[in-house]
Amino acid sequence: MSDEDYLRLTLRIARESRAAGNHPFGAILVGPDGAVLMRAGNAHGEVGDPTLGDRTGHAERVLMTRASLAYKAEFLASCTMYASAEPCAMCAGSVYWAGVGRVVYGLSERDLGILIGPHPENLTMNLPCRVVLGAGQRSVEVIGPLLEDESRAVHEGFWT
Repeated sequence: MSDEDYLRLTLRIARESRAAGNHPFGAILVGPDGAVLMRAGNAHGEVGDPTLGDRTGHAERVLMTRASLAYKAEFLASCTMYASAEPCAMCAGSVYWAGVGRVVYGLSERDLGILIGPHPENLTMNLPCRVVLGAGQRSVEVIGPLLEDESRAVHEGFWT
């Protein structure tokens, strides 16, 4: 599968997350052999009421927590995390600390911020994940944005 094929899977997860009442984000972890190891949607409203949900429950952070518990950092260094949107500063930090070696994302954080505006449930930061990951002591390859129009479409009408 190509990077675009894996990203389309994250977009399917984002649509499922949205349909379940969560924010429309999705992420997957792909192993060195191309197998999808884990997937996660946004967990902001998993308790049934979005106002009581976990504001740190971004799909990427949830995925990285699960991945760091399931796999050693040495293995994760050979894995790729695909995300429907660019990992925010918190999520990029979780990628770094988990040990994942490569990130591919759809919509940029900057464009997501323009699309959403100052929404109180998702106050985006114009801080590219490349900057966050580039400040670390190990290299993380970052590819994106890709499939921006498809990635943006998942959010249309959600944040209004």
